Amino acid sequence: MSSHEYDEKKQDAYAVTGVDGVYDNQHQQAYGEGEEHVVAHEGLKRSLKSRHLAMISIGGVIGTGLFLGTGSALAHGGPLGLFLGYALMGSICYSVMICLGEMISFLPIPGGHIKLAERFVDPALSFTMGWNYWYNWVIILPAELSAAAVLINLWNKTLNNALWISICLIVVVVINLFGAGVYGECEFWFASIKVLTITGLIILGIILTAGGGPDHEKTGFRYWRDPGPFVQYAGIGGALGRFLGFWAVLTQAAFSYIGTEIVAIAAGEAKNPRRNLPRAIKKVYIRILVFYLGGTFIIGLLVPSNDKGLALNSGTALASPFVIAIRRAGIPALPSIINACLLTSAWSAASSDLFTSSRAIYGLAITRQAPKIFARTTKSGLPYVAIIFCALFGALAYMSLQSTAGQVFGYFANLTAAAGLMTWWGICLTYIRFEKGLRDQGISKSSLPYANRLNKGAFAAKYAIVMITIILFFSAWSVFLHGNWDAATFITNYLPLWLFPLLFFTYKFVKKTKWVRSTEMDFVSDLDVVEAESYEEAPPTTIAGKIWSAIM
Repeated sequence: MSSHEYDEKKQDAYAVTGVDGVYDNQHQQAYGEGEEHVVAHEGLKRSLKSRHLAMISIGGVIGTGLFLGTGSALAHGGPLGLFLGYALMGSICYSVMICLGEMISFLPIPGGHIKLAERFVDPALSFTMGWNYWYNWVIILPAELSAAAVLINLWNKTLNNALWISICLIVVVVINLFGAGVYGECEFWFASIKVLTITGLIILGIILTAGGGPDHEKTGFRYWRDPGPFVQYAGIGGALGRFLGFWAVLTQAAFSYIGTEIVAIAAGEAKNPRRNLPRAIKKVYIRILVFYLGGTFIIGLLVPSNDKGLALNSGTALASPFVIAIRRAGIPALPSIINACLLTSAWSAASSDLFTSSRAIYGLAITRQAPKIFARTTKSGLPYVAIIFCALFGALAYMSLQSTAGQVFGYFANLTAAAGLMTWWGICLTYIRFEKGLRDQGISKSSLPYANRLNKGAFAAKYAIVMITIILFFSAWSVFLHGNWDAATFITNYLPLWLFPLLFFTYKFVKKTKWVRSTEMDFVSDLDVVEAESYEEAPPTTIAGKIWSAIM
């Protein structure tokens, strides 16, 4: 199809649907395609502002993985292994995001990449990605609630953690029941705290390494020399031991970056999506460079990789390399302040988990791959049934109060790590098909609201798919070391890799779905509504506004 034919097809679609009287495709799919009547358009409403999207994308990048997870990564890989592992994983994360950005900026529809997989690949992939993604976030929700309770234990261990779990769960549910606008506003302030915290810690780290702390001890690159830039993993000598240490960091870093794609799920509720989504995604690389690479580099200067505190206080603020460095320097009160910031981070993550899981099952419902009741919304666009259903899974957090149940729940939570990478894999496959469809139908990528030159010929997508496949295949390599076998680790790492194709082929066999041909891909449906809701915004005129615009 030529560009001229594509424009004519767009006009035909506009003539059929119109802008004022939109035929609701979402409800048509949710309640059956055979109906001839036009249903009232409710669905999701666009209430997320530009600054909300910016902070949602930042919040997905900055999490407890950066504050706490870097501790175990430093112990496994050393300062240089830590930095290289997060740098390589950052390149993969950026590749996934520019693929997602091109697609979701063009079609910012409810369901995000779940709906796009149905349109450009196969309904079976949409089904698989949707339920995989729903499971990923609905199980992480109780894990974050449990983490919040553990963080509070730094100040108070006398009260039962069930109280803290209940309070946090109520806060998260209330935030989401007030709608996407309130969620976006809360996430804006939560993410702002994260940004200020990590920025302050990086600056403080620079000061401490230069000898500006109370002890006036200059560390510089001391820990790169002793105990060294790499760690010999599990006592294995030579280059192999150093490489395995780096690889252990890479798998840890992979799970720290999961969540950056949440902005795609929020796309269906974003105001002025054609402008605000590209702005949110374009700056992802800056956040990766500044927060993750800057943070991991400073961590390698602050704490030696053999510091016992990295393993002794796992799950608490005391395990953070930044906190270890602050305590070694003799700065009082700061560990409690950082713990408070981590607590807001856990709240933010739990709120995002509920938002994302509810929109995921809503997206499945509008593609007829989940019960149609989950597609119900209020007149203000709140998918209340999906939210209430997903919130019920927050009660699984109480399993962590008992050792046996907590261990079982831990197995469920561990499954989400590989599930998140499988989502990225699916996004990249969808983009490869999307790019082929554009090419075969004669649609220029320059006509897209956002296009990245690094992705010419789907290069970034292919690079990310190859790297993600390798990482997933070797994700539990450590269990094969002599005397290190652990069946639970093996199963929780590799079960998602079997479940993903099992779900795909089962749905494909039962529903007899067909692979979407590139020449038959639909690039016009919903465009009329998206373009009607997009508009030019006046550029900022004040200095503060220009600075904010450049950063966000």
